[in-house]
Amino acid sequence: MQPAILAAFAAFFSLFTAACAKDANSESAKSPGSPGSPGNYAAVNAKASSSVEGGIQEGDKAPSFSIDSVNGQGQVAITPGKVTLVDLWATWCYPCKQNFPKYQEIYAKYKENGLEIAAVSVDDEKDSVIAFAAASGATFPIGWDEGRKIENQFQPAGVPTLYVIGKDGTVKHIHRGESAGNEIQLDKEIENLL
Repeated sequence: MQPAILAAFAAFFSLFTAACAKDANSESAKSPGSPGSPGNYAAVNAKASSSVEGGIQEGDKAPSFSIDSVNGQGQVAITPGKVTLVDLWATWCYPCKQNFPKYQEIYAKYKENGLEIAAVSVDDEKDSVIAFAAASGATFPIGWDEGRKIENQFQPAGVPTLYVIGKDGTVKHIHRGESAGNEIQLDKEIENLL
């Protein structure tokens, strides 16, 4: 293959494997669509994936929040004195949905040791979040961020973004994009904090 064709293929492929970053000016960012729809996919640029100006960073105190779960699992919140994974995600983001089975495995493994997960959807509509939560089988709390108040507190570069919060309420680690291949690292981070 010619280098130009390879470069075009690589660019196209990266759109579907990188984190979902929303373009605030596009219509699909304002109305992501129904569950399973492709939504707005864009690669997070290198600067955004390594540092988010104004956003929550490692070492920062995590913002406090509490919302009702849509899957009957209590409150979606950072639990004081426990290690909490805060997952900002959306139903229109394919990598976001791919993370849920992995997070369920981690939750089942470490819940008895004090791990909590707060899955916060930034979808515009609640109905798609309820439908996804029911289909996912997740036993950790899944909530809907009405008006994107929580998203505005964290200011992620895109979704999915996972914040690993220590027992002291500070952000210890941040993971952006699909967790495939990062499970061992995340596992070690959780073990070290529990």
